[in-house]
Amino acid sequence: MKKFFTLLLISFSICTAQEYLQKYYPETDPLVLKQLEKWQNIKFGLLMHWGPYSQWGVVESWSICSEDEGWERRKSGNYVEYKKEYENLKKTFNPVKFDPEKWARAAKEAGMRYVVFTTKHHDGFSMFDTKQTDYKITDPGCAFSTNPKSNIAKEIFNAFRKEGFMIGAYFSKPDWHNDNYWWQNFATPDRNVNYNISAYPERWKNFVEFTHNQIMELMTGYGKMDILWLDGGWVRKKTENEIKEELLSAKYAVHPQNQDIDMPGLVKKAREKQPGLIVVDRAVEGPYQNYLTPENQIPGKLLPYPWESCIIMGGGWSYAFNAKYKSARELISMLVDIVSKGGNLLLNIAPSPEGTWDDEAYARLKEIGAWMKINDSAIYNTRPVFPYRSEKICFTKLNDETSFAIYLADENENNIPAEISIPTSAAGKNPVFSFLGSNTKLDYKKNNDTFLIHIPDSVRNNPPCKFAWTIKIQTEKK
Repeated sequence: MKKFFTLLLISFSICTAQEYLQKYYPETDPLVLKQLEKWQNIKFGLLMHWGPYSQWGVVESWSICSEDEGWERRKSGNYVEYKKEYENLKKTFNPVKFDPEKWARAAKEAGMRYVVFTTKHHDGFSMFDTKQTDYKITDPGCAFSTNPKSNIAKEIFNAFRKEGFMIGAYFSKPDWHNDNYWWQNFATPDRNVNYNISAYPERWKNFVEFTHNQIMELMTGYGKMDILWLDGGWVRKKTENEIKEELLSAKYAVHPQNQDIDMPGLVKKAREKQPGLIVVDRAVEGPYQNYLTPENQIPGKLLPYPWESCIIMGGGWSYAFNAKYKSARELISMLVDIVSKGGNLLLNIAPSPEGTWDDEAYARLKEIGAWMKINDSAIYNTRPVFPYRSEKICFTKLNDETSFAIYLADENENNIPAEISIPTSAAGKNPVFSFLGSNTKLDYKKNNDTFLIHIPDSVRNNPPCKFAWTIKIQTEKK
């Protein structure tokens, strides 16, 4: 691991819609490093975006933002009335079928080992029993408030913790309901704070205090917390030059400002309550981004630092009626591809207004789980191994020098090929090849810089699993 973290000093690029450069700042706290290693070993997590907005099936929060983008565009009409209707969704939000224990069991059976839940999105609605605002799930004005499971975040964290999950709290730094962020005295031209912070410093101070108080509630009243997953990267400390550059080039910022919420002080307090806490200040270059989060895509190459791809299973981040879900084959291929490049997969499932998952979500998790029961030794606790990927084959490796070659089947490819070619660089000297899910030892011949592995018909025609097949590679003991 020392060698691995040494690589973290390297500057890198993230493959996003537009590639941008960031420098990774390696963590030095030994407790955080220990948690990061644990997190990197478990590979597969669950993300859930959920709130009153699920009743409309709209993109979470964004339809109340004045930025005019197709993916966030609200229905036509008066903005003031729309925002009022949106905020009134609190009154009718009543997910009486909410069963977090069922979710936790299904996620565990699929091989997921950590969860990140939206305690609060940008709209400011808190899915936990905060004392800082009445815009929350437990307020008497919310239809669900009288339910014994009304403190939804606590119920989710407890249910998943009982199943052995690492627990992560998603928290939005911007809060579009808070009058100290979007002050009702002014219009809201974009996602940013809508007043001049330098002219109203006390108002910003109040917002920073509000933010710290909410996060500390999560750090003190919701059990062992492993990850603080902060979203809304535009809320950060900025230099004058950064503000000028943002004003000239940014697509969204009408009034970019230094929105400093005192991350050093916040993280210090949080880690005093939760030693070893992993902090993910998303898209903010600096020491409080313990791992990186490429969104809804997979980087095209090995990335030499801790990272996860957060990806939608179906529909949108939040609940969408009649959502189309990715196939199990596609999801398994994504997991394998990401792990082979050193990352984790954080897969988003959006609960419905009633507090349920779609049947298709459960079906996908069941199929992934069936595959993981056969192949999880090639996923958990592994690290990348050169050449990482060769055409349809991805490679992973354990610390004991055992490595794996995972063949990703194409759509409608149901039988294993008669021969599979593996580069000698991925197999080492004197390799012994076998199939996960089968006791059959595989014969091979060396051909220049490759091993050509013969797959017997008994295995080819009766694969141990669907979608992807794993060859285990060990060194023959002399």
